[in-house]
Amino acid sequence: MADARRDVARLATGLGAGDPLELARAITLVESERPEDRELAEELVEAVLPRAGASLRVAVSGAPGVGKSTLIDALGRHVVDGGRTIAVLAVDPSSQITGGSVLGDKTRMSRLAATKRSFIRPSPSGGVLGGVARRTREAITLCEGAGFDTVVVETVGVGQSELEAASLVDVFVLLVAPGAGDELQGMKRGIVEVADVVAVNKADGPDRERAEQAAVAISNALGLFSRSAGGRATPVVTLSALEERGVPELWTTVEATVGEAKARGAHATRRSRDRLAWFRGELERTLRERWLARTGVGEKLAELERLVEAGSVAPSRAVRLLVDELDGRPG
Repeated sequence: MADARRDVARLATGLGAGDPLELARAITLVESERPEDRELAEELVEAVLPRAGASLRVAVSGAPGVGKSTLIDALGRHVVDGGRTIAVLAVDPSSQITGGSVLGDKTRMSRLAATKRSFIRPSPSGGVLGGVARRTREAITLCEGAGFDTVVVETVGVGQSELEAASLVDVFVLLVAPGAGDELQGMKRGIVEVADVVAVNKADGPDRERAEQAAVAISNALGLFSRSAGGRATPVVTLSALEERGVPELWTTVEATVGEAKARGAHATRRSRDRLAWFRGELERTLRERWLARTGVGEKLAELERLVEAGSVAPSRAVRLLVDELDGRPG
């Protein structure tokens, strides 16, 4: 254990020096699900917490194929050219069969990866819903501890379930393709509701006019929604990530959105709410894991699952039977 704690101290020192190799090792540690690594990971995160929190956090979400990686590659280089540093946490979907993931985002951001002021880390989602991986919050903290002043999270991109990603960043950018206007007009809840900025990509070639039309339709739909909800209008921009046109304007919109949130105190509230959500999420997962690991729980759970699957017991009753037995009460 003494050697392990020396490793944690070395990682913390390396992060303070902005060493990308030590940052990669640190993220590997916090992503580990080995019980013996958890305490060490917690010590490491706490060691860098005083240096964390000052970055601009952005999530980029959208359906597969909409151009998230291409946009982040262009946006990241624009940010770096402006004198900032950027860390990209690209969450890839995990296979439901093997548990593995594609992890191809780094190859799709080759030009950004070539700059010395960037760090790109692909991570498997591990089947976690919400568009992010289980340890994305810890990874953001480590990137900030390593001195990166901009952190971009590329979500899995599975549609309406990306809500957790919106909770852990300052600006949630929803990327859509031309022709999405009609679909978004019918959405009243979910991913559109939490988007801080909507960007219509692929505004190039024959699709440029369609992209402009989609932006108008989306802006009108979101304007109606924001007025009925009593909130601010969500900005809508058009761009071509492939041609890198409109990318600086998107970044200007992102910075303006954060500035406006800070001015009215919403930024600090959002960060505080995220820390509380981080705690509650960890609490729920840890309690569930420890509870299911208790002697006899697995067998009883399997038995009740068979009964529910067969239609012999209602799911709500099965839950009560399991909880009552663990509490020592008769079912």
